Amino acid sequence: MAPTQTLLIIGIFVLAGFDGCFSVTPAEEQNPHFWYGKAKDALHGSLSMMPNMNRAKNLILFLGDGMGISTVTAARIMKGQMAGKTGEESVLAMDTFPYLALSKTYNVDQQMPDSAATATAYLCGVKANYGTLGLSAAARRKDCSSAKGNEVKSILHQAKMAGKSVGIISTARVQHASPAASYSHTPERGWYSDKDLPAEALTGGCKDIAYQLVHNTDINVILGGGRQYMFPKETADPEYSSEKGSRQDKTDLVDEWLKNRKNSRYVWNKKQFDSVKEDSTDYLMGLFEPKDTRYELERDPEMDPSLTEMVEKAIKILRKNSKGFYLFVEGGRIDHGHHAGQAKYALTEAVEFDRAIARASELTSEVDTLSVVTADHSHVFSFGGYSYRGNPVLGTSYSKGEDGKSFTNALYGNGPGYQIANGTRPDMNNTISSNNEYLQQAAVPLDSETHGSEDVAIFAKGPMAHLFHGVQEQSYIPHAMAYAACIEPYTDCLQENDGVCSRFSLLVLVLGLLSSLTALL
Repeated sequence: MAPTQTLLIIGIFVLAGFDGCFSVTPAEEQNPHFWYGKAKDALHGSLSMMPNMNRAKNLILFLGDGMGISTVTAARIMKGQMAGKTGEESVLAMDTFPYLALSKTYNVDQQMPDSAATATAYLCGVKANYGTLGLSAAARRKDCSSAKGNEVKSILHQAKMAGKSVGIISTARVQHASPAASYSHTPERGWYSDKDLPAEALTGGCKDIAYQLVHNTDINVILGGGRQYMFPKETADPEYSSEKGSRQDKTDLVDEWLKNRKNSRYVWNKKQFDSVKEDSTDYLMGLFEPKDTRYELERDPEMDPSLTEMVEKAIKILRKNSKGFYLFVEGGRIDHGHHAGQAKYALTEAVEFDRAIARASELTSEVDTLSVVTADHSHVFSFGGYSYRGNPVLGTSYSKGEDGKSFTNALYGNGPGYQIANGTRPDMNNTISSNNEYLQQAAVPLDSETHGSEDVAIFAKGPMAHLFHGVQEQSYIPHAMAYAACIEPYTDCLQENDGVCSRFSLLVLVLGLLSSLTALL
């Protein structure tokens, strides 16, 4: 028998046959009082929960592209394993949000959704047809003539009209489907620049997405990838000598954007980004790659900022506005990792996405900031089997210790592994190692793994976060957020101005305090 076959059989025997023999159980978890204590703490937290009836001064919508519930769970475990723990007990920043709902993600014309029509739902408040952006379902994909008169406004646009500063951040290109529904009305999500417009669209007066980014809504902060679509085809990329712009109209859209905006900056690398002074900058455009930004695993920290760093910079610029701000943050490459069948990339992106959520929480207050985390759609991604506690999410290596009994589980990929758990196995006589490049199994090999059709989660905290409950249409999301902020189309909401609690919410606060005191007695 070939050595590789032997290794495979041993691996299957170890992972499946022993059925939990490798389980690494923390000692305290074997005591019932540990679980009683956790439940009691959770109960006290639940009993003290009362709706925050303040008006939301600030709105932040975090969108994990392709981040289904199974991805959230796997990312939670991976986060813990990266920190040297078994992982299952880990807590994501989004896990701490007190209100939770499910979002129905189907499009008007398709059971399985795409990122364009879903973005139209969670940003513009109406369900739409697959592949279309910022248009009602009366519009047809690729049909320029069907767009006119069927435009729908996004919550970003409504927030700007209410006097707030607004921003978009994406680890994909900023003209990609998810952020593009914030400002674009386009019957084809692939019309990134005028080079992509067919003859019918050109003669019909349709504008490409990059053009609309600059001209449709006055956006204060734009950070991500996509600089190729902003420059003429004659313009060389500043970072890659073989790359050029793609525009046919000879228009430099970055110059167009900078022209009439005071205190504005354009940057394309980390050094320039770090030099931006938030206190004296009102407008910032940062485009760090010709198309999508690099995966977090491949990002050069000397050249490109992380998603967390972009979120911090954006909030510090936007929060100077006394009327508040709206910010859209997309972890766009979670989706790309899943499409490629590379869970390591997808989950690492999800962990970084959650890190950005945590940093935003540190920079804002639940008193006046409504934060919502959701996904546009899921992916056909799951993990299962009879795995032991601390089982690595990606690939496994077992190594015998110097004492001949201890073993180490390590998470491997393209780089150094993360040691995640230790234990003892008296009969551990062999070392079983995974391949360095891990690809999860696929029942049906495809060029690109598909989206999932099941519901996705909505996590919420802050003013009026209790509106996110139960099972909702995806198009409900911007309506609840607009109501919380008293912006169009809900300027007649019942809350007080300027974030001051109404008499009702003061009463709720008192009742909540009484409830907390009672629970502690």
